Amino acid sequence: MRLLICSDGTDPADSPTRLGGLIAGPCQWETTLLGIIEREADEAPLRAALEAEANLLRSYQVPPPRIEIRSGEPIRQILAETTAHEYDLAVIGARRKGEGGLYFRPEKSYEVIKAVPPPVLVAIGACAQVRRILVCTGGKNYIDDAVQLAGEIARCVKAGVTLLHVMAEPPAIYADLVRLEEDVQRLLTSGSELGRNLRGQKESLEKMGVEVTVRIRHGLALDEIFREASQGQSDLIVTGTSQARGPFQHYIMGDLTRGVLNRADCPVLVARAGKIVDYEDAEGGFFHRLLHGFGTGKAA
Repeated sequence: MRLLICSDGTDPADSPTRLGGLIAGPCQWETTLLGIIEREADEAPLRAALEAEANLLRSYQVPPPRIEIRSGEPIRQILAETTAHEYDLAVIGARRKGEGGLYFRPEKSYEVIKAVPPPVLVAIGACAQVRRILVCTGGKNYIDDAVQLAGEIARCVKAGVTLLHVMAEPPAIYADLVRLEEDVQRLLTSGSELGRNLRGQKESLEKMGVEVTVRIRHGLALDEIFREASQGQSDLIVTGTSQARGPFQHYIMGDLTRGVLNRADCPVLVARAGKIVDYEDAEGGFFHRLLHGFGTGKAA
């Protein structure tokens, strides 16, 4: 497995390097530290900072990392690196920049998530350990790759995984259905699509030696995700993106994933779902910005 850590050479509380070390050390993943400069004069101080971060990674027992410095617009350079080399996971930072609106995090963080091929782990908060992973499954099998990646991380760091599915509150006449869903064991042994998919995800994680809990909640998805994260003291939240249909390969980050990123105070792993969706309107605007610059655009 290969990990890319995108660092600007600073050491904020939500350091991508520290988070990368927590995972790459136990997992023994091959790791690259990527720094990007916009002026030639910045190369020497950035390289010195990345060398210091490489020493930090070694303290987490990470195999000697490769240091890569690129020059140019950051998103283009991250995309170029992840296109030239196959990575299983990319780690980026995302300092909170505001208190409301669509873009609590820097806009470029959202654009990186949508542009690069590998799943993206967003370093949020001062994460000291990864012991409890909350996976927002959606109850569908297209999220299976995300579940497998979460399981691989959990297996290495010896974390437990909670599979969470949130359903809207149904009308009172469906009270029996609610009781079935709240009785997780009955649901997992039922012949329903939701039950089959959750059972398959649970069994695949257990085969990896991961301790798994399945949780069903009713209500507004975002609210219930954070109630579960708080009550379960989650160290990492896993959500997903879907691949867009069209001539360019990019990913759609829906309102739920954006909301999780905006509200989270722990790291968020935005994994890739296999489902392809039509999103032609966003496609044109996004790739115009990718080719011509990100200075004035807004994330789709």
